[in-house]
Order: sequence, then C-alpha cells, then structure tokens
Amino acid sequence: MARLTQADLHEMNQTFEERTPQELLRWTQEVFGSRVAALSAMQKAGSVVCHMLRALQLPMKVVFVDTGVHFAETLTTRDRIAREYNLDVVTLVPALTMEEQTARFGVLYLTTEGQQRCCHMRKNEPLLGIKGQFDAFIGSLRRSEGGQREKCPILAVDPEMNCLRVNPLAGFSDQKLDEYIQAHSVIVNPLHDQGYTTIGCNRCTTPVLPGEPPRAGRWRHLGPWSAYCGINPTDFAREESIAIDLSQDLVDRILGRRTDFVI
Repeated sequence: MARLTQADLHEMNQTFEERTPQELLRWTQEVFGSRVAALSAMQKAGSVVCHMLRALQLPMKVVFVDTGVHFAETLTTRDRIAREYNLDVVTLVPALTMEEQTARFGVLYLTTEGQQRCCHMRKNEPLLGIKGQFDAFIGSLRRSEGGQREKCPILAVDPEMNCLRVNPLAGFSDQKLDEYIQAHSVIVNPLHDQGYTTIGCNRCTTPVLPGEPPRAGRWRHLGPWSAYCGINPTDFAREESIAIDLSQDLVDRILGRRTDFVI
C-alpha cells in the first residue's frame, strides 16, 4: 500500500481548476473504474451530477443515505432520478429506525452534542458500512455555498472512509448551476421551490428567509454553530498531512505518474 496525502494533491487541484465538471467525471471513471460511486442527497447539485453521469453514459453507482426521516419529496426525487436517468441508485439505511433510536437514546437532535451523534448514526455509520467497496466518491459540494465550503478542493482525501473525494462542481457558481438545470430540464427536488435552499432530514431542516445564508435552514433550533452534519469531511478544518492508504498502482494513476522500484 502507498500513502496519499492532501499535500500530494495540491498541484493536481490547481491543474484541475481548468477542467469542466464533465472532464473531471470522465477522469474519475478512467482512473477508478468500478471502484468509484457518486454520493447524492437528492438536492440541486447532486441532481446535476446525476444528470451528467447519464449524459456521459458513465456506468457509475449513485449512493443515497436514507436517514429514515427524509422528506417524501426527497425520496420521490431519488426514485425519479433512478428511473428516468436509468441510474443504479444504492440506498443505505441506519441500523436503527428513528423510533428505535429515540426509544433508546431520547430525542438527540435537540442539543448540539446530540445532533452530532444523531447525524453520525443516521448518516455516517451507514456510509461507513460500505467502507472498502469504493476507492473514490464523487460529491457535489460547491464553493459558492459559502461557509467552510468556500475553500472546498476538487480532490480531497477522506481518512475515515480511506478514499478520495472528488468534487467536480466545486467551481460551479449558483448561476451556472441554475443555467445547467434549466438548459437540461434536470430533475430537481420540489422543496427547492418552497424556500429550502438546502435539504436534509425533516426534523432539522426549514426554509430559508430572504437575506439569510444558504444553510440557515439546517438545525436552525441549535444556532449557527450547527451548520454541517459531518458526512462531508471537507466541511471541517483539514490538515495537509492527512492521508489515505491505497495501492501504489492506484496512487500512481491518480497522480499521473509511474513509480520505478530499484531492488
């Protein structure tokens, strides 16, 4: 196995700024083959990634984490995308239903610490359940979302999942996103037209009022310090030294090099 650090990706991240999302998706498929999947929460950007996969005819699975407390509109969007885009959408679920979790631990999302625990059990743990099946995940994070995502890199190592995260829409502005959706009639979660700029679980997501930041509707009852759930590692402070362990051949393919061993 070989180590791949965030620092190793610095030059590639600079070069990839000049590539289109479609080019980045093709590169990811070429490098990782069947060992890459897309992650989608069935929001605008995730729907755009799904449409691009269909348009490019890339045979890639789409992973959706069903927390068990999603809005009905989100599940309907998932089903439409799977059916109309002919995509293999894999749905992951938590070990406990929300009712079972509440009976055992109480209503966790009423406190900051409880919210973090709830999100980990209902989002992170299902994803960790497939750790090792994929070497890369395609996300839909964008810098124009603001907050910690203003510095979101295109390529980022994910030590917890031991894989590479690829964000082909990192440089996509809100205007570019909306233009793509309109130009291609992308299937979009109908909640976006009801004031939900970002959509999560029905317990902790509300519409956003004019003038509020895009993520103001997430965990509103806990205050602005609860803006992220933790399923996207780049939402939190990162160090250049963090690393993942992949095969030497795969690291070489990612970095576009060949390693000659001298014995």
